[in-house]
Amino acid sequence: MSQIPLRTLLIWSAVLAAILLPLLLAAFSPLLQWRQPVYIAAGFAGIFAMSLLLLQPLLAGGLLPGLQGLRARRLHRWTGVLLVTAVTLHVAGLWITSPPDVIDVLLFRSPTPFSIWGVVAMWAVFLAALLAVFRRRLPLLPRNWRLAHAALALTVVVGCVVHALLIEGTMESATKMLLSIAVVAVTLKVVLDLKIFTSRRS
Repeated sequence: MSQIPLRTLLIWSAVLAAILLPLLLAAFSPLLQWRQPVYIAAGFAGIFAMSLLLLQPLLAGGLLPGLQGLRARRLHRWTGVLLVTAVTLHVAGLWITSPPDVIDVLLFRSPTPFSIWGVVAMWAVFLAALLAVFRRRLPLLPRNWRLAHAALALTVVVGCVVHALLIEGTMESATKMLLSIAVVAVTLKVVLDLKIFTSRRS
């Protein structure tokens, strides 16, 4: 049996830690004991969505050892499906616990800034997913499609990161900050590496 290269082991360990630690530490938050089960589920769906934002650019850029090319692109699509599902569950759970608050957020009437960032990220997620689903039916050149998809992805990342950082909730502060930094850094690296906004070909 061949040994796993140290670089591969370190990369996968870092990625798994960045994804799992925020979820695990959030499970021990003292705030959970005062919340309804639906609200807790909605919150963890949001944390899971944030974790998926780290995987998406890693897969799109082929940065994960053992996952490149067609395999990475397929997983990128399925991770996108999971992301849409997690965001939907997050919003649906909050709707069940407090419909008036969710309506105010969706209509941009909420007084809380983190809500506005969250709803912007939500619509960007849905638009990016629709753009992917109807890619072959849209009258867009491949470069223009990539530009639109990347712009929406950046909007999702910025919206989700600011949304998460502004909330004083169940996520543990240090792991939330580290995950946010990792999501932004990896996303920017992939966008720059693929030269989506600077080159005629990518």
